[in-house]
Amino acid sequence: MTTEQERVPASLNIERVQTGFRIEKRILKVLKGLAEYHEISLGDLVEGIVLHAFDGKCAFGEKSLACIGELKKIYELDLDSNASHNLIEKEK
Repeated sequence: MTTEQERVPASLNIERVQTGFRIEKRILKVLKGLAEYHEISLGDLVEGIVLHAFDGKCAFGEKSLACIGELKKIYELDLDSNASHNLIEKEK
């Protein structure tokens, strides 16, 4: 019987591209804070979240979820998954 770690190579050669996309300001602040908490780049954090989501898994353990909760309080982020696909940007 093999474990998940045994099936995944220690390192994978990939090609990253620079991208730009718009994201809600407070969500970005929480993501940056979480990346800092884990001492990883924002890009690495987003890649990890997406790869977990693609597998239908939660990307966060108990400590990370607690950290997210605190960061949401600090940055006054009152959005949750119910807001997904319902966000409308203010006109300037």
